[in-house]
Amino acid sequence: MSSKQSEQQKSDRQLKITLTRSLLGRPEKHCRVAKALGLTKSQKSVVHYDTAIIRGMINKISHLLTVEVA
Repeated sequence: MSSKQSEQQKSDRQLKITLTRSLLGRPEKHCRVAKALGLTKSQKSVVHYDTAIIRGMINKISHLLTVEVA
């Protein structure tokens, strides 16, 4: 297994991610990250596996999100 595939392996843990702040007036990059996570409206929640990629996206817009272990 290559190192790239091992980084993207799914963890058993899942995260519930909620968009708690509005995307209005935010930089375009922040809006794109939120859309990639599946967050299109304020107060919407999604569940994702805890991977390095998802963690990086969460860190990018952490000031707009609430994250819980699902």
